[in-house]
Amino acid sequence: MPRISKINPETAPEHVKKAIEEHVAAGYRITNEKLTLLHNVTAFKALEEQSYELDKELQRLIGKRAADFYEYAISLENDCIVCSTYFQKLLEQNGITDFDHFAFTDRENLLIAYGRAIANDHKNIPDELFAKLRQEFNEEEIVVITTMGLFMIANNYFNDILQVEPEF
Repeated sequence: MPRISKINPETAPEHVKKAIEEHVAAGYRITNEKLTLLHNVTAFKALEEQSYELDKELQRLIGKRAADFYEYAISLENDCIVCSTYFQKLLEQNGITDFDHFAFTDRENLLIAYGRAIANDHKNIPDELFAKLRQEFNEEEIVVITTMGLFMIANNYFNDILQVEPEF
């Protein structure tokens, strides 16, 4: 059971309704996580809207497929039901039904390993893994990849701490 209620978009204050309208107009859905975050529009914009902007940048730099695999790996490592369910549905829509046995490229495997490493033990990223990352990506790309990973971890923690209901 969720620890924080979801806001009701119909009875929400006008500034919350405006934030919802803008988000939907930008092409995004309103999920249980967002309805929880919308208790405060600044929190919503910080976690959701900025993560969408950063995800666009990540996709520009490494591609959508690699970005999705990276973000899913982080959610799986964090055991976040809400985010894992979201990415599992997204991957299934693209014909990927078995993440553990999918034929990833070397680059995708590197991103998955890095995502799992930062989710598992951010203070002890193996030097060997980071060296491979530096061979494959430039410093700007590593900064964006890492920052997006932190946004994913923040989303995962938010959902888990407040026990946001997944959308199956």
